[in-house]
Amino acid sequence: MSVLLETSAGDIVIDLLVDYAPKMCENFLKLCKVKYYNFSPIHSIQKSFSFQTGDPLGPLSSESDGGQSIWGLLSGDPSEKTFPALFHPKLKHLERGTVSMATVPHPSDPDTRLAGSQFIVTLGDNTDYLDGKAAIFGKVVEGFDVLEKINDAIVDERGHPLVDIRIKHTVILDDPYPDPAGMREPSASPPPSKAQLATVRIAEGEELLDVEASEEAAAEAERRRREREAAAQALTLEMMGDLPFAEVKPPENVLFVCKLNPVTTDEDLELIFSRFGKILSCEVIRDQKTGDSLQYAFIEFEDKKSCEEAYSKMDSVLIDDRRIHVDFSQSVSKLSDVWRSETNSKRKSAARRGGGGGWGGVDELEKWRKYRDEDVEWRNDDSYQMVHGVEDLKGRRLDGDKPPARDSRPDVGGGRDRSMSRRSRSPRRDRDRRDDRDNRRGPRDADRRRDDRDSDRRDRRGDRSRDRYRDRDYNDRDHRRGRDRDNRGRDDYRRR
Repeated sequence: MSVLLETSAGDIVIDLLVDYAPKMCENFLKLCKVKYYNFSPIHSIQKSFSFQTGDPLGPLSSESDGGQSIWGLLSGDPSEKTFPALFHPKLKHLERGTVSMATVPHPSDPDTRLAGSQFIVTLGDNTDYLDGKAAIFGKVVEGFDVLEKINDAIVDERGHPLVDIRIKHTVILDDPYPDPAGMREPSASPPPSKAQLATVRIAEGEELLDVEASEEAAAEAERRRREREAAAQALTLEMMGDLPFAEVKPPENVLFVCKLNPVTTDEDLELIFSRFGKILSCEVIRDQKTGDSLQYAFIEFEDKKSCEEAYSKMDSVLIDDRRIHVDFSQSVSKLSDVWRSETNSKRKSAARRGGGGGWGGVDELEKWRKYRDEDVEWRNDDSYQMVHGVEDLKGRRLDGDKPPARDSRPDVGGGRDRSMSRRSRSPRRDRDRRDDRDNRRGPRDADRRRDDRDSDRRDRRGDRSRDRYRDRDYNDRDHRRGRDRDNRGRDDYRRR
């Protein structure tokens, strides 16, 4: 047993739990059948929790009676306006889309709760706060996107949506209950009453017109933004030389064919497409290194009419066991290549005629020379020119100087290396050699190094003198200690 609710936000399908709440399901079905819920407003929207509806006038109308059951509607008896609600222990508010009757406590018996026509639909999971306050009788099985729209609606401080969301129509998909006595189903949906129209805040149609206008304005603004961006990119490509001019468009007589079989050749395509008109060129694009087909091609016809006919008849045609796709070409690379080749050839021919330098007859486009001047004649041998000046080489060994000969004598003595043999040379000879080298580097450097050596020599001499005095002091102290020891020995012998 199901009911379809057509709302201004979309359609909602509710399955009724007739085995658990038979009386509430009967009341809901018969109210839907007599179109009692038509134009009922959706109100009390609590985000991610629930919304409430079922009162034909809603809480904003001063004439609203809060709604009544089908039995009170048919009899007009105020005592039958509500009926006791049944709370089944197995039914809980655990999932989104749970449908339950809104109830109020009985005036004389607080343990009994009464239901009328208003019902609640949950917008979130685990809304167990409603257990014991709202009696479950159904669940939403279709239209969860509509629940999302209602959940996201803009509402005031009391939860009423600023733009009306109403039940427009109800359709009974299955009704197992017999009609009560005196019930008559209307042949058509009744129009809204004056009291219902008085509760309208912002009508659905007005909002739709505003939304459509805003959507059109947004789409137009987006289209203009994309056009400006494309024009800027095209101008950049023109400045870089990749496009002949910014307003260039792909040719209308060229087809783009893709999803080709790798075995399909240029001749095969040209033979197949030639029945639509004369073909100027047919090229299957191939890998530059391997030569394998990239499975797409460009076909250029002599006129636009032949190209359009081939486009309309060759799309999704089977060629070499492959169903090809045909579209008009969007590439301008061929035009750019032709433009570059023509421009470069004109510049080169103008340069040859004028005899000017540079590239293309323009001196500013001359090859960049960063490290050397080509006007200077260079030697063809492999030797290098002088890089540093002579004044920079003072104190350095010139290319003509021979390096000092290394000691080629064999090592003398076991375990002594060549450093020991060099240290055993004559100190006077080494000092003379250093003086000669210093004189060659410069008199000022020689004086400074000679002063440094004299200072080091005086420091070493002072260190040796201090060591000599310290050793003499140690020897005198040891001598006095030995003499005292001998004197003590003679005294001991005399006492005996």
